[in-house]
Amino acid sequence: MSALPVAPACERNRGPILDCIAPWFATATRVLEVGSGTGQHAAWFAPRLPHLAWVATDLVDNHAGIRAWIEASGAPNLHGPLLLDTTMEPWPELGAIDAAFSANTAHIMPEVAVVAMFEGLGALLPAAAPFCLYGPFMEHGRHTSASNAEFDAGLRARGQGMGVRDLAWLTQVAALAGFSLATVEPMPANNRVLVWRRN
Repeated sequence: MSALPVAPACERNRGPILDCIAPWFATATRVLEVGSGTGQHAAWFAPRLPHLAWVATDLVDNHAGIRAWIEASGAPNLHGPLLLDTTMEPWPELGAIDAAFSANTAHIMPEVAVVAMFEGLGALLPAAAPFCLYGPFMEHGRHTSASNAEFDAGLRARGQGMGVRDLAWLTQVAALAGFSLATVEPMPANNRVLVWRRN
């Protein structure tokens, strides 16, 4: 089994995130996670949401770590990792999905990939299905903390199209893909969970 990749922030924040998303996924049967990263969230959430199937996806480079976490969790309802690049056209066959989750992706994807994520989920999810998006976000064109502003500056300095996204821009992108913003939930470390509903 491969070594387990560990993101310390994931270990710290997984509990509050689960508390937030669990009610939204209470009636879900199959949740798609876009950008599973290390695999830690999937391995933590799936055993605690045994009523649903959790499907981990990411780029191929992250699959070994995700697979290691899936094996370590032993959760029978945790599946993947499947290959998903949001800019793929068309998206691969992912099966029936009635909820979606993504954490710490919108700020490391270029804008075109964020738009593609909403478009892909808009085509995949049924009416009223939730999409929970976790991470740091700007609100009204301003950062919610000095640390987020510093983080954003570092991302943008890399010149790869990364950056903390503004809630107003995301709302426009989501609307074009058929989503409405249901709620914005404050999280630790100046993060948020944005809950979208498929119209």
